[in-house]
Amino acid sequence: MHPSVRSSPSPALWARGLRKRYPQGKSWIEALKGVDLELRQGEILTLLGPNGAGKTTLVKILAGLVEPDEGRVELLREGQGTWLGAVLEGNRNLYWRLSALENLIYFGTLRGVAPKEARRRGLELLEVIGLQNKAHQTVGTLSRGQQQRVALAAALVHDPPVLFLDEPTLGVDLEAQEAIRSWLLKLGIDGKAILLTTHQLDLAEAVANRVAILLEGEVALEGETQKVLQGSPRAVYRIELALLLDEGDLRLGRLQALGAEVEGRVVRIVGEETLWEVLRVLDPLPIDRVERESLSLAGLFWRVLRERRKPCSSGST
Repeated sequence: MHPSVRSSPSPALWARGLRKRYPQGKSWIEALKGVDLELRQGEILTLLGPNGAGKTTLVKILAGLVEPDEGRVELLREGQGTWLGAVLEGNRNLYWRLSALENLIYFGTLRGVAPKEARRRGLELLEVIGLQNKAHQTVGTLSRGQQQRVALAAALVHDPPVLFLDEPTLGVDLEAQEAIRSWLLKLGIDGKAILLTTHQLDLAEAVANRVAILLEGEVALEGETQKVLQGSPRAVYRIELALLLDEGDLRLGRLQALGAEVEGRVVRIVGEETLWEVLRVLDPLPIDRVERESLSLAGLFWRVLRERRKPCSSGST
């Protein structure tokens, strides 16, 4: 069953009017353009967006690592000193020369937990993630998936109400992905407020109560996952060709003029009326499959991205 938001969940934090720009040569790039966001207790909010959409900047501002040019973030819970746990992509989240348990004890005491309690909670978390037999093994010798699970445990050892996870399953094997997915669902049920960024749309669809799509520094779409999917006004269709279109094929230009995206043997279009026009252009090429993608986050994300990029637009960081 897909996760659902509890009735009237309390906000854990909110952000209003966040703006941030960075210098680039003699000009400026606007990374965020007035972003509003709310994260609630007991929910997993998944933040989606292509590279350069402003996701990393937003997460760093929410975590207090970067100051916004405008706007503010407000924590709506007690215990502000230890309110956050985070696993940030590109950061060294663990000390590789320490064992898994030593890392958990270190990060627990760093965040105000007594050493004895940090050890007890560390052992408990290692059992939860199925790594109790790796407690005394140095982190540098663990697999990528095991390291990522220990990093998640380190972010939770002080029992924070809010958790930020930036690409937590990137580069890990399928077994670790499934373990992390199951743990995320349990944490949401236990009342944690989780902000998740990921490019793995199947993971996002499996765990997210709410979804926000960030494009060019702005929230292009936000809402409860199932309502957003069901309310998608125009379907995305995927056509899988039996053969690749040659680069010099005149049909490519006609497809692009109709707003279609061609990637390998896959052609995507928005709207049923466009589907029939595209099929006429492709005729008599052999087609393996035609399917509708409207009730998936992958299809919704592509539709929003495609419609947003129809006008000439500039990039952001």
